[in-house]
Amino acid sequence: MAVNLQKGQKVNLKKDNGQALGKVMIGLGWDPIEADKGGGGFLSSLFGGGSADIDCDASVLLCQGGKVHSIDDVVYFGNLKHGSGAVKHMGDNLTGEGDGDDEQIFVDLNSVPSQFDKLVFVVNIYKAESRKQHFGMIRNAFIRIVDDNNKEFCRYNLSEKYEGMTAMIFGEIYRHNGEWKFNAIGQATKDDLQSLIKRYS
Repeated sequence: MAVNLQKGQKVNLKKDNGQALGKVMIGLGWDPIEADKGGGGFLSSLFGGGSADIDCDASVLLCQGGKVHSIDDVVYFGNLKHGSGAVKHMGDNLTGEGDGDDEQIFVDLNSVPSQFDKLVFVVNIYKAESRKQHFGMIRNAFIRIVDDNNKEFCRYNLSEKYEGMTAMIFGEIYRHNGEWKFNAIGQATKDDLQSLIKRYS
């Protein structure tokens, strides 16, 4: 049964039998808050009632010593596969509509080169400033890890209010004493992807 994590909680990426997880899928999801269907007149129809598609982009920062050393170590919609082959992004979801994962990232933990000690999973709203969008317009955000048997291993549901925030550090997978762990972070920021990367540079 999947573990439901709280903010700041950490979990070993091991199965019940003590075997370390190898190939995992990290699913990230969110839903746009529906506009008031009661009718908002001209302005509501003009601006889509605040329900214009919100394009959230998930990315992975591969860190050495907690730092990103190269733009090649950022896996995102413009670089879907890390050079090592260990991290693969399945592509961009432009709206967040629909149930389940909105974006998926596959990680082969056994193939992550030894110099990388941390994989940070972040999501930012594309063109948030010009579109006047923020995470307060999103609900049901989550990050989950699925094992190689397609069973959900753990999940972290983000439940706080994020008004005015344009990015989110969802969580991180990191090495500790030779083992992989997951940390549920849930830190909202006002970054775009470039400034998120600078946080880890």
